[in-house]
Amino acid sequence: MASEDKKNDVEEKKEEYKELKGMGFFKKVKYSIFNIEKYPEMAVEGTGKAVSYIAKLVVLLAIVLSVWTLYQTYQMINEGTNYLENEFPDFSYSDGMLSVDSEEAIIIENEQFGKIIVDTNTDSEETINQYLNQINDYGVGALILKNRVVLKNITMIGEVSYNYQESLSSMNLTEFNKQDVVNYVQNGQINTLYFSVFISLFIYSFAMYFINTLWYALIIGIVGYFTIWVLKMKMRFVPIFNMAIYALTLSTILNILYLIVNIVFNFTIEYFSIMYITVATIYLLAAIFILKTDLIKKQAEVMKIVEAQQLVKKELEEQEKEKEKTQDKKNEKDDKKEDSKDKKEEKKENKGNVKNDEPEGSNA
Repeated sequence: MASEDKKNDVEEKKEEYKELKGMGFFKKVKYSIFNIEKYPEMAVEGTGKAVSYIAKLVVLLAIVLSVWTLYQTYQMINEGTNYLENEFPDFSYSDGMLSVDSEEAIIIENEQFGKIIVDTNTDSEETINQYLNQINDYGVGALILKNRVVLKNITMIGEVSYNYQESLSSMNLTEFNKQDVVNYVQNGQINTLYFSVFISLFIYSFAMYFINTLWYALIIGIVGYFTIWVLKMKMRFVPIFNMAIYALTLSTILNILYLIVNIVFNFTIEYFSIMYITVATIYLLAAIFILKTDLIKKQAEVMKIVEAQQLVKKELEEQEKEKEKTQDKKNEKDDKKEDSKDKKEEKKENKGNVKNDEPEGSNA
């Protein structure tokens, strides 16, 4: 009976593994959030599958971020074009270098776009770092230098830098001036630039968030491995790392939703990064404790099976002993019967011998 139950459990596990192996992306998302007990089975698929899964989530995150940043860029260019045409000093661009007809840095503060600093005269890294610190303190903005532009967005990790020559060479733009830019925007030719900006933003966002997500998974995996050690469970780090990746599902989705809320309502959460890693850690630890509970249950079941086998073995031994006793008694009876039969035959022989020993003349 125990062997049949064990066989049924093995077959059930095989079916579950087949189901997980053919599982689609969205079903994995569902399992990662609502079926924590499935983490060990999903981790068995390997690190490649886990990394591929989280990469797809990061793609969604990067798309949201890129679309929003592109929308901000679109608004900034439209408003900036009006400001450029009417208030901004003349400028020109040639062979990768931008020149603005202003001896001092131009600082523009806007509630929507943040702090924009324009300085095409400085080469000092110290001055550039001071500008970047001002923009970071403000939260969002842009630094326009003679050879590149640096963008800072609240949804970005760090700043994004674009080299003029690298970005504009794909559009065959080698030189232009203020009036050319105004005409370029107003004639709709800027759509090619928007596409280039979107691709650049997407690649940057994906790379940064993907690396950060794997880094978080590594940190959470170390916490999980320490927990495994405390619980005295035997488990390699690789499956724990895979489980940590799946544990980041809800945190990544919350990050996407947070970006959308921040975009629409300009709502910020000061300690969101702490919440991000805390939620994922709780998920992983919950999966480990569920796994520990399952192992305890299985050990208890194994102990019951062993006890049952010992009882059966003891009963069989007792039955064998009873059979041996019964056989011994039977043999003993048979021996007694044989002895009794032999004695009777011996008596008969003795009587016959007595008759044969009488004198021959006794009958006379």
